[in-house]
Amino acid sequence: MLPAMDADRAKKLLQQERQRIEAALNLLDPEPEEGDDEVEPGDLDSEGLYQDEYDAGRREQLNQEMEALERAEARLKDGTYGLSVESGEPIPDARLEALPTAERTVDEDARYRRGL
Repeated sequence: MLPAMDADRAKKLLQQERQRIEAALNLLDPEPEEGDDEVEPGDLDSEGLYQDEYDAGRREQLNQEMEALERAEARLKDGTYGLSVESGEPIPDARLEALPTAERTVDEDARYRRGL
């Protein structure tokens, strides 16, 4: 079994991931334009309705990413960061570099997403 990623490197990756998520959340419009009874989808200047839906979906995605980040930070704190939550096998450093919140190896994640 390979050793888990260096804790200092992992901490830096997770800090960068937190900054990315927080910056993306801050870019979203806090006030949706919905609610104007006089604006119907397709009307002139109704693009805000589309933007509201997009922002809501993006906000949900970013909140899920933040939850994954918090789980990764907890694993770092308890010394299990870089190990699969499923099998305990090491997650390759290259995967953690690309996806610092990875909870499983690539093969395990593929099976998990397929529901197997």
